[in-house]
Amino acid sequence: MRAKDIMSSPVVTVTEATPVKAAATLLAARGFTALPVVDDDGRLVGIVTEADVVRDRIPPDPRSLVHPGARPARAVPPTVGAVMSAPAVTLGPGADVAALAAALLDAGRRCVPIVDGDKLVGIVTRRDLVRVIARDDETIARDVRHRLETYGGPGRWRVEVRDSVVTIADEFDDATDRHVAHALARAVPGVVEVVAVQVTR
Repeated sequence: MRAKDIMSSPVVTVTEATPVKAAATLLAARGFTALPVVDDDGRLVGIVTEADVVRDRIPPDPRSLVHPGARPARAVPPTVGAVMSAPAVTLGPGADVAALAAALLDAGRRCVPIVDGDKLVGIVTRRDLVRVIARDDETIARDVRHRLETYGGPGRWRVEVRDSVVTIADEFDDATDRHVAHALARAVPGVVEVVAVQVTR
């Protein structure tokens, strides 16, 4: 499974000149955790996250007598360009989703912009990964059957899926076809494992 199979596209973006308030409004309204920042040509120049728009924008309540850790007041940056993280960590459309998931989890990130050359083409979030895991068995089985039928014709394979684990039964005993069937099934979003490619007579 590749990033292009699960990424969201087109991507909602902002520019460096976008007011931080407008970016916060977009994040809240869309339920996003981050927004890619692009230039006038659509090239990715950074990313602005929920943390970026919150930082230094919630002052202590003046009714409180104690403000532990309060910082001295300072000018609040008005635009995304002043608060965004740059450069953004990116991957290409062909990136393996397993590697992408590991990168998200290991670095504590919530999303990864997907770029083709210098153009932003999509974004993958943790929520996208959760959607993949949540795909129902019937949908997964249908997608596996479709890929196998495209490769070897209809009616040859019997596919069963239980808890995202795929079992494929094949009427022919061909090692190459078993290998291809295994690889095709593993590439279907939502498949956790292909336990067997069995021969039926």
